[in-house]
Amino acid sequence: MSIDAEPVPGTAAGGTGGASAPPAIALIGIDKRFGTVHANRDVSVDIARGTVHGIVGENGAGKSTLMSILYGFYQADRGEIRVNGQPCRIGRPEDALAAGIGMVHQHFMLVDPFTVLENVLLGREGGARLSGGLADARATLERLAREHALEVDLDTPVGALPVGLQQRVEILKALYRGAEILILDEPTGVLTPQEADHLFHILRSLRDQGRTIVLITHKLREIMAITDAVTVMRRGAVVATVPTAETDRDALAELMVGRKVLLRVDKTPAKPGPVLLDVAGLSVADGRGAARVKEVSFQVRRGEILAIAGVSGNGQSELMAAIAGIRHPTAGRLAIAGRPIARTADAHDTRRLGIAHVPEDRQREGLVTSFEANECAILGYHDDPAYNGPVLMHHRAIVADCVAKMQDYDVRPCNAHLPGGNFSGGNQQKLIVAREIERDPDLLIVGQPTRGVDIGAIEFIHQRLIALRDRGKAILLVSVELDEVMSLADRILVMFDGRIVGEIAAADADERTLGLMMAGIAPEAPPPGRPPAPLAKSA
Repeated sequence: MSIDAEPVPGTAAGGTGGASAPPAIALIGIDKRFGTVHANRDVSVDIARGTVHGIVGENGAGKSTLMSILYGFYQADRGEIRVNGQPCRIGRPEDALAAGIGMVHQHFMLVDPFTVLENVLLGREGGARLSGGLADARATLERLAREHALEVDLDTPVGALPVGLQQRVEILKALYRGAEILILDEPTGVLTPQEADHLFHILRSLRDQGRTIVLITHKLREIMAITDAVTVMRRGAVVATVPTAETDRDALAELMVGRKVLLRVDKTPAKPGPVLLDVAGLSVADGRGAARVKEVSFQVRRGEILAIAGVSGNGQSELMAAIAGIRHPTAGRLAIAGRPIARTADAHDTRRLGIAHVPEDRQREGLVTSFEANECAILGYHDDPAYNGPVLMHHRAIVADCVAKMQDYDVRPCNAHLPGGNFSGGNQQKLIVAREIERDPDLLIVGQPTRGVDIGAIEFIHQRLIALRDRGKAILLVSVELDEVMSLADRILVMFDGRIVGEIAAADADERTLGLMMAGIAPEAPPPGRPPAPLAKSA
């Protein structure tokens, strides 16, 4: 479950090309503005050949913009790009690919109904007669998959693959198109710990074969484990580039945020009160009718955080959706403060009962990315009298409310009229968290609260969740980040194959115990007063 560092070949910074070799990438004086937003400020970075080079910074620090310039999505207002020592004009992604640069985006660029093979070939089909090209492409992809531990069924529709395998498809696509330099943008944001471990094995293999990896991430544990050098950005500028072996997590966090950051959750012991949420024998099916939650029972008390851990796809998403009124249970019952919740209740009904919901997928479920931030900040609460007049909505009040939330939660840029899709992922998340917490709910259901969020924002969101708990509210947390689960939770349940396989106090939890339970292996003794749930056979 842990990410272990491995020895780095070559120079102290991990390079394999010798002291005099030009860097694989040299970004020189890159400057970029979007209207009044100065996204990149005279940025210069050298990335050595045959290394894994990390780029870290807070959400909105400019790191994704910089890589988008390198890949040709944007053009710099000023500055120069050199590839292997030679000036290179990159005006579009095709130019980047021609220069041997590939990119795996945070949100995958795949067509769900197409097979893996069709996705890889999309745009490079090879003319009217495809049969010979398909056979050649299949042979090449099978060879690349074997060489780099990227095995995936080439004939499976991408939409049927879990996210870890979809990411392999993106990497295969880049390698098939000749990428010697690979940019990965927040690659573990949607991965389980096991999938992240496998990804890093792949990246080490690619590095050891001479390829150059640029890793954009906010997870300092991963930076320390996998990178050879790291560049820190803050507010659009580079503040430091250092060999990873010469720094540590605390120093990097301070460079990223500009102040000392608490890398642990500072909280007092919980003081649980009466039961607020009672879940009894709940079963939930997915859109195709397959059972995803199977007779699950638990309670959440006021003044506590109950976390549900598990590998993605084991029923946690459907469980949250049923409690939030997004999906109807097929069996069992729900009650809030002793009041039964009808199986036909929808999200509007549950909000009126004091239940707020931060969804796992902020772009599909938390926002309408084409809406302005002020509209996104009232989604689900747009019928509130504070926002409505006799005929028209109070636009001025809505904007003022959004600006107050953005200031309080440090959403950048603080522009209530900017479309939701124009914010970085972490700032989108802060806007959603602000919308839900500021309603002062009795129960907050929160899925993956810090997915794709930088270290400063993680600290901030965690503090808000603890403050909500300490006001006597109940929090149901679902996260694949075991560090987050163990830091925030007062009690931990583990789901496997749609069932609760065990319960453990956070004080007694460790990664090994939780990892075994997540794999379907029951704890040594059942939790007090409750028999262990039946298990499916573990692979």
